[in-house]
Amino acid sequence: MEEKKIFDEVYDLCMRAKVNSAMLSRARTEVKNRALCTFARLLRENASVILEANAKDLANAAENGVRDTMLDRLRLTDARIEGMAKGAEDIAALPDPVGKGECWTRPNGLMIRRIRVPMGVVGVIFEARPNVAADVAALCIKSGNAVVLRGGKEAIESNRAVVSLARRALAETGLPAEAIQLIENTTRASSEALMQMRGLIDVLVPRGGKGLIRAVVENARVPVIETGAGNCHLYIHADADPEMALKIAVNAKISRPSVCNACETILVNAQIAPAFLPMLKAAMDEHHCEIRGCERTREILPDVTPATEEDWDTEYNDLIVAVKIVDTLDTARIHINRYGTGHSEAIVTNDLAAAEFFQTSVDAAAVYVNASTRFTDGGEFGFGAELGISTQKLHARGPMGLDALTTEKFLVNGSGQVR
Repeated sequence: MEEKKIFDEVYDLCMRAKVNSAMLSRARTEVKNRALCTFARLLRENASVILEANAKDLANAAENGVRDTMLDRLRLTDARIEGMAKGAEDIAALPDPVGKGECWTRPNGLMIRRIRVPMGVVGVIFEARPNVAADVAALCIKSGNAVVLRGGKEAIESNRAVVSLARRALAETGLPAEAIQLIENTTRASSEALMQMRGLIDVLVPRGGKGLIRAVVENARVPVIETGAGNCHLYIHADADPEMALKIAVNAKISRPSVCNACETILVNAQIAPAFLPMLKAAMDEHHCEIRGCERTREILPDVTPATEEDWDTEYNDLIVAVKIVDTLDTARIHINRYGTGHSEAIVTNDLAAAEFFQTSVDAAAVYVNASTRFTDGGEFGFGAELGISTQKLHARGPMGLDALTTEKFLVNGSGQVR
């Protein structure tokens, strides 16, 4: 009986989003931009309210045993709220994809236009990252999509605060506040209900760990874009500049270990390993990051934890990194394509041929040469924010910005043609 009640509540929220999506989809660019700038202003003006709500979430999460690295994903600061506001302004400054397209005329006189249009209603299931609520709301406003958000229980107070401001921004600019909905029930039943909203939800995006993503992909009855799981690798080639390699390795692993674009495995060419691995261990020790090494790694670094087969397949989201010595570039490629999740992979090398081989043969949404995997991000790619990072190949791949939130529509004008 309780599950039926939750299903009905979720259905009602999705229906409200659906009913109001049409008005938002037709909104003029300047009106949507005004709503985004209003949202940015409200975020700044209400930073103290958001931080107060976030403090409640952090206290509850700590009490429930959430580890420190995951608390970092949940934590908001003045700087992070400013980043959310700046993201909304950046999205306002981007070209509007809606209505863009091309036109041609057939020999029979039919004029065909192919244009970009909003998806309709976007559903997002995400874990303890309240900035996601702001980023997704802003992207959906600009792309003309209604959105139904279902965040994790750890961030419910923060999500309420952020979503209420997004709705206010719509209302203050004459757009329908009901186009943004937040599912406040955080039980599994509400998530399962959202997955069943065929006909109301046009696309569903899960943002979180491997378990959440798998559950959505396997159980949803609506179209799903698979995102997020990031078992990312960094390969140090034989000719790599050791100082550059160390700088990139530390940034990719240490800067924010809980996020999906953090490096989880470092592959080191056997030729450079004896000189590079002691440098790597000293740097990781300085940041209290545990190394789990293969047998050959432990011959050079006998004090590190032995790696198991499971380690190569693990997204730690923590201060742990797996290290493996490989003999060739192709061995590194084979390892990455076997264990990677299609997210982000990087090579450090001075060999142009090796760089080209790596970028063309490694199967991932983003492949880097001499740069950190941490750049796989909508903001860093110039998208203002992201809906998520798609690790699949249909429709969208990599950081999903405004274009990924639109689809195609054909407008055909004739003068009485029949076939």
